[in-house]
Amino acid sequence: MGNNANLSPLKNLRADVPAAVVVALVAMPLCLGVALASGAPLISGLIAGVVGGLLVPLFSRSHLAVSGPTPAIVATVLVAMQVLPSFSAFLLAVVIAGGIQIVLGIVRAGVVAYFFPSAVIQGILSAIGIIIILKQFPYAIGFDLGEFGGQDFISAHGENTFSGVIAALTHLEWGALLISVLTLSILITWDKVAVLRKQTWLSGPLMAVVFGTLLNALLLYAVPELAVSGQNLVNLPIIHSFADLRGMLQMPDWGMIGSKSVWVTAVALTFITSLESLLSIEAADKLDTYKRRTPLDRELLGQGIANVASGLIGGLPVAAVIVRSTANVAAGARTKASAFLHGLFLLLAVLFLATLMNRIPLAALASILIFVGFKLAHPSIFKRMFRLDKSQYLPFVITIVAILLSSLITGVVVGLLAGVFFVLKANYHSAIEIGREGSAYKIALNREVTFVNKARLSHILERLPKGAEVILDGEHVGFIDHDVLEVIRDFERSAPLRGIRLREQGFDTPVLRAPV
Repeated sequence: MGNNANLSPLKNLRADVPAAVVVALVAMPLCLGVALASGAPLISGLIAGVVGGLLVPLFSRSHLAVSGPTPAIVATVLVAMQVLPSFSAFLLAVVIAGGIQIVLGIVRAGVVAYFFPSAVIQGILSAIGIIIILKQFPYAIGFDLGEFGGQDFISAHGENTFSGVIAALTHLEWGALLISVLTLSILITWDKVAVLRKQTWLSGPLMAVVFGTLLNALLLYAVPELAVSGQNLVNLPIIHSFADLRGMLQMPDWGMIGSKSVWVTAVALTFITSLESLLSIEAADKLDTYKRRTPLDRELLGQGIANVASGLIGGLPVAAVIVRSTANVAAGARTKASAFLHGLFLLLAVLFLATLMNRIPLAALASILIFVGFKLAHPSIFKRMFRLDKSQYLPFVITIVAILLSSLITGVVVGLLAGVFFVLKANYHSAIEIGREGSAYKIALNREVTFVNKARLSHILERLPKGAEVILDGEHVGFIDHDVLEVIRDFERSAPLRGIRLREQGFDTPVLRAPV
């Protein structure tokens, strides 16, 4: 595993540079896909990718998370583009959202991520893995859905993930399938052969992209009818001069600062990008071989600064993205240098290498993501979760199903509610236990007894038979809610009327005797 003290960016470039290249290759079509699906200018997605890559690592302390435009914003952007008078007005909302995130980081609001149960986070990762496989399968066999990298089950055009897969099967391109099989073969071989895994500069995903592109070039020369072309290749806008670049950039419309619609959009973007970022950080930290933890407040600060910068020059909102972060981990990244370099490579690709990058088949990139998705949703993960108590595996399953059938944000909310429900249910039963000690009924109060337990305690006390001997044991209680105290005091007053002999033990203070 190595020593964390040796994990400085300069000492790990042999691992981080190849990972950055792979993530940049994966991020390029994702940036374009998010912009396309959002109805925004294509360059705005690339701007967000570059800004997220270059700025966030400077302020965040995450070692492996990668930031850029996220598919989670697509629905919000589509609505905003209809409500707001111009894209420049939307850019103002992005700037405001970034400012709100900076404030949230300063007031230490990142702590909210710690309230997500580990079963829910594992469910999020597995669901993302399944979605990646289903979403990328059409591209792997040569069918363009126009939403490369999307995470929602229902697309912006009304189709769902399964209908996309079925449609793809009726439009099979043998050349794309051949490229996908070669790419997956290289990835599997690289993952299984120890000698190849140690080749840090020549990572499996990087070599898969190289050989997939070369194979397509060979097909174009030898068997043109099988070669992948057109919409099945990466499609970057080509910039010939600084004037072209300057013409693509837009500025916020500051005259809309008083618009209610702008502020509503800004708040919605703040919620979505912050939640996505915090969840991505938690997921990336779980995948980190070195088990490093990211200060979440600093992450919000970094994302806020990046969103302000992105909005100022015409970019989409930025967030830490699970797909890119997991691809970064899978490609062998060790430090935040990979995330920064991925942003630099994106910038260089947009400025100088668009023609070369446009020869990369989407099938090769899709295969890399499918391999990443399989690792996230590996069968061994499901086996491990189902060995646990139902309070763990049920929130895990509910989170997966909710995300698959709705969207990432909706599914996360449903999974979180399920996790909270099972926590409360477990506390409901474990906080109060009833048993026998000789002829007496023994009621033990454990840990914290809150209003959630009021109904169960009332039910237990009401069902005690007349003339019974009862021991109320508070030896292991740490806190008793006021509502519960009222129930206990009511029982103390009614017990003699029912002939019940009550004995209390383990309470260090006379709190139970205090007047209500």
